[in-house]
Amino acid sequence: MGLFSDIAEDFSNVYKNDPAISSKIELFFNYPGVWAIFWYRIANRFYRKGFRSIARLIMGLNQIITNIDIHPGATIGRRVFIDHGFGVVIGQTTVIEDDVLIYQGVTLGGVSLIAGKRHPTIKSGVVIGAGAKVLGNITIGANSKIGANSVVVREVPDNSTAIGIPAHVIQKGRDKDPFSHNKLPDINKEMFEYLLRRVAVLEHYMVQDNKEILEQDLQLENIYESFIKAMKH
Repeated sequence: MGLFSDIAEDFSNVYKNDPAISSKIELFFNYPGVWAIFWYRIANRFYRKGFRSIARLIMGLNQIITNIDIHPGATIGRRVFIDHGFGVVIGQTTVIEDDVLIYQGVTLGGVSLIAGKRHPTIKSGVVIGAGAKVLGNITIGANSKIGANSVVVREVPDNSTAIGIPAHVIQKGRDKDPFSHNKLPDINKEMFEYLLRRVAVLEHYMVQDNKEILEQDLQLENIYESFIKAMKH
């Protein structure tokens, strides 16, 4: 597709990704992510033809207007949507494939000053939650989700969900709806529940035939309760 076809597709893509839009006028005033992609498309053409200073100037002005920093040398595919967009940073050697959804505060950054591929590759259909950081020359697999505020420094397989700092893949074959952000599992809660149940089993085993340990446990409980009451005053 040509430049103008890509731009037209970017603008029509808003209706697919944001149910809040009610008129075309809103496109001009309420979608900085769309305009950032618009100016990127133009700047990228200049960049590839060797007019790199002009490309950097265009994206510098874009950054002032939209508060979105996209290097003109990045590779961005079709129907990429940056929702809200403020604070998004996309580095020079980043590769973003088609139908990717990016929320505000996302950084697709590098971790090295060595020339060459040093930014991430985002495969088609990926959703990157608000505030997430994807760092280094790693690949985020197709149709995967990155949880909000996660820091991703390792590869993420296709059809996976990654959350945490540093991010871990915690679920495969997850809900494919890109808007189901509320279905990310709470791995900290699950771990604490496991530990509490494990401790309960060990306590039951230890006190079953040992009254002395049971008495010491009750003393500790009394000390703990006294401490909690003291903290409330």
